[in-house]
Amino acid sequence: MVAPGSALRLVLPLILLADRSAGVGFRFASYIDNYMVLQKEPAGAVIWGFGIPGAIVTVTLYQGQEINMKKVTHVKAPSNTWMVVLDPMKPGGPFEMMAQQTFGTRNITLKVHDILFGDVWLCSGQSNMQMTVLQIFNATRELSSAAAYQSVRILSVSLIQAEQELEDLDAVDLPWSKPTSENLGQGNFTYMSAVCWLFGRYLYDTLQYPIGLISSSWGGTPIEAWSSGRSLKACGILNQGPIPQDSVTGPSEHSVLWNAMIHPLQNMTLKGVIWYQGESNMNYNRDLYNCTFPALIEDWRQTFHHGSQGQTERFFPFGFVQLSSYLSNDNSDDGFPQIRWHQTADFGSVPNLKMPNTFMAVAMDLCDRNSPFGSIHPRDKETVAYRLHLGARAVAYGEKNLIFQGPLPENIELLAHKGLLNLTYYQQVQVQRQDDKIFEISCCSDHQCKWLPVPMSTFSTQTLTLDINSCYGTVDALRYAWTLWPCEYKQCPLYHPSSTLPAPPFIAFILDQVPGH
Repeated sequence: MVAPGSALRLVLPLILLADRSAGVGFRFASYIDNYMVLQKEPAGAVIWGFGIPGAIVTVTLYQGQEINMKKVTHVKAPSNTWMVVLDPMKPGGPFEMMAQQTFGTRNITLKVHDILFGDVWLCSGQSNMQMTVLQIFNATRELSSAAAYQSVRILSVSLIQAEQELEDLDAVDLPWSKPTSENLGQGNFTYMSAVCWLFGRYLYDTLQYPIGLISSSWGGTPIEAWSSGRSLKACGILNQGPIPQDSVTGPSEHSVLWNAMIHPLQNMTLKGVIWYQGESNMNYNRDLYNCTFPALIEDWRQTFHHGSQGQTERFFPFGFVQLSSYLSNDNSDDGFPQIRWHQTADFGSVPNLKMPNTFMAVAMDLCDRNSPFGSIHPRDKETVAYRLHLGARAVAYGEKNLIFQGPLPENIELLAHKGLLNLTYYQQVQVQRQDDKIFEISCCSDHQCKWLPVPMSTFSTQTLTLDINSCYGTVDALRYAWTLWPCEYKQCPLYHPSSTLPAPPFIAFILDQVPGH
């Protein structure tokens, strides 16, 4: 015979489990909250949540006593979810929103207040994206000016891993909030992301309408953790490989952060994404990064477009930061230069054929040898965000005649009989200082090739000539800034003259070996 107390202990978990499977409580998705920013026109913002299957849900948007719109839907089984797409709204606010669930004679009402409509940007990556405003140069000034940006709202996703794709976020570290010195500088590598915040602040200064910023990042993580199984399979990555512990200090299992920190946001209508990641792939699947990164972009775009019922653009703008510099005992290690190159799908610049509607901030000249967080975490995130926002203005917002990237050669001419290599740039180039080591040629003889530094000879507004007389064989290739630490802070040799944007690193193979061509 079983004691009554024992029976109660056995039955109670079963009752709770049955009740939970019968239908979750009526609620919004975890990130739909007071102070949020919803995506403005021409898209419609998606509002969704959970309820009792079969119940009617009415969503009302209003401002003061005036009702702007009503949307009615049903809670679907077996997902227990409901969803509506709001009509496109002009930027502005604040608005209030009410959702009412009706099931038989029972009504439950939820309310959200102080909603703005504007542009919503998702910010993701590893520790350089996770670094907070507290950790950067000019932190005191930046924190004290937060009160002037009450229409830039911020949300920070909790650090969660999952083996399967989650439908909703398990938790948020910082729910939608107005910026304050406390929530922008809560601590080191917590919230709020400095790059994300500064990018949004620069956008607000330009656009003068609300900006919503969602930070979902985790330090020491490889791109595979942020990628779905689909995108990894597209690059031939089927199994987990040995993880190098020196560069991968965060979660490394494939897809665990995609599952828990990105996929749950898929129903949200977004304007775009910015990304700062790559350091943890320096010694892990480095040679595949020219596939895994474009594949991640494509997969995120498909997922968010589908999840938002087509409201998020199919090829939404995707910006990223090219890796900066760091001090190493082995400066000949080309892991960082390789990742920088692969971040562009081996084109050297973006947007390109493999990475349409993307933009990049070059950061190799923003080194910080005295960073208390290690040189791999440079503190000048203001310049990073400024360069990113230039790319957004050009690519995402279509601003014409805006210089948003540094000069890259469009033509390389080998004049072997003169011992010269002529570079013609597609835009103006300013030689800020002479450097005899930052350009290198691959010099080949007797079936062996060696990289040799070559000095700059002459230059004009769009051309640069290199002296290659140090090579007694055949010049096979040319590369620029192909090193961990290409230059000191903002002292790289080549910039655009009017925009202080550095020439990006590149490698080019010289195919035409006919003398004089």
